[in-house]
Amino acid sequence: MQRSEERAEGAGPFVTRVTWRLAEGGAAVWESRLARKRGALRVRAEGGAEQAPRSADRTVLRRLARLNAVAAVAFVLGGALFALGAGLAQFGSAGPTTIASVYFAGGLCFNTGGYVSLLQAINAPRRSAGSGDLAPPRWRWWSYEPVRIDWLSTFVLFLGTLVFGVNLLDSFLQGLTTQQVNRLIWTPDLVGCLLFLISGHLAVVEVCHGRPCLHARSLGWWIVAVNQLGSVLFLVSALAAFTRPETGSLVNVDIANWGTLLGALCFSIGGVVQLFEHP
Repeated sequence: MQRSEERAEGAGPFVTRVTWRLAEGGAAVWESRLARKRGALRVRAEGGAEQAPRSADRTVLRRLARLNAVAAVAFVLGGALFALGAGLAQFGSAGPTTIASVYFAGGLCFNTGGYVSLLQAINAPRRSAGSGDLAPPRWRWWSYEPVRIDWLSTFVLFLGTLVFGVNLLDSFLQGLTTQQVNRLIWTPDLVGCLLFLISGHLAVVEVCHGRPCLHARSLGWWIVAVNQLGSVLFLVSALAAFTRPETGSLVNVDIANWGTLLGALCFSIGGVVQLFEHP
């Protein structure tokens, strides 16, 4: 199907939506998240009426569906375990080692969800340079594509989960001074939260094509919005978890625990909704 490129949209160096005029009339629209999550192109007839989307081949669609399901379940479990750990810490119903173990198990789930999300971006159908059709990519376990906003967003997310892993491993250490706690546990926690926030911002840009937007009927928009709220709550929790050198106590224990608990629930909810955003 021959097309001529009509309009590209996005923010900065990132292209998030491209529209082509079709030779037979109407237009086809490639959107970054739609192609990555559902393996599809939007098609509009003359006059703007939406037609059935054009999809990639069945092999690619099955692959995207499997990756999406694994990532979604991983975030549901990771968020649930983080919420459990925060609840145990807030209500004092378990020891430090038990709480650290629950958090660590949740961190492994977040690691899995982050990497599988990156795999989905790496292996998403690409726009064909000749016709603009969705072309099935060769399967890869890794790539370096920082000019693609979906790749960059998921890479930063995965990097954030790895940094959280440092924080969670260091949480098992005993007998640390206040300075060591802030350097080995609090600093990686803060950096991980900032990376989550940056990843979420890139995801918002991808969904909104560089402009503020509210798409109440879009599953993708709700997933991005809920996850970004979770990232904000994680950051608030991290700031409240700083240990004051002069007293050896946290800035605010309640805010630290409730921020983690509510932020983790946001990621669990986002994971549940993500289960329905499939080809």
